[in-house]
Amino acid sequence: MTTPSPLTVAIDGPSGSGKSSVSRAVAQRLGLAYLDTGAMYRAATWWCLREGVNLADQEAVAAVVDTMPLTMALDPQSQVIRVDDIVITEAIRESGISLKVSQVATNLEVRAIMKREQQSIIRAERAGGFSQGRGIVAEGRDITTVIAPDANARILLTASEEARLARRATDVHGTADDASVAATREEVVARDARDSTVSQFMQASDGVVTIDSSELTFNQTVDAVLAAIQHTSSDK
Repeated sequence: MTTPSPLTVAIDGPSGSGKSSVSRAVAQRLGLAYLDTGAMYRAATWWCLREGVNLADQEAVAAVVDTMPLTMALDPQSQVIRVDDIVITEAIRESGISLKVSQVATNLEVRAIMKREQQSIIRAERAGGFSQGRGIVAEGRDITTVIAPDANARILLTASEEARLARRATDVHGTADDASVAATREEVVARDARDSTVSQFMQASDGVVTIDSSELTFNQTVDAVLAAIQHTSSDK
């Protein structure tokens, strides 16, 4: 009996498209590890602020990020993120981090550091780790094109601006009323505009499957991603 090859799933998409929650659910369903690369940039932002680094000083930011003592748990059911043994899983989701993370994420030297680290995590997980070599679901900017262009399945998860704003408002404020949507616009639309200067995540590259979740429920979106994974990975 042959052992199945490790599976790598890369999921990209704009803010509020649901890629984090959907990727986590997909990893859980398939028994794979889960890597939230966006959380790595958030952790880097938190660490730089804690260390008193001016985010506009790109060289200083890159130097601090390069030595950041980051630990990422890859269990999709229990995502615990630590820096210097401080648990920051919830802290990095605060609006203050969301509004500043683009300053770190658009730093090209930081992106090169993160690329190295993310690819190392993916290689290590395919060889063992949490999933015991079954594979990994990695999500975030550039995953389908830069970080894991050779993934078994590459998916761009998108949604209309209206849907993305409503989802993020509900996540952050517990409601999608007009005031909550307006309060999250900077986190979603403006951040995507800033990030798009260094990353392509609004349109699928060749070989990347696009799934528009605007009219789909969460479970329907998960099922659509699982179907895409089964279809594309079977071709490789």
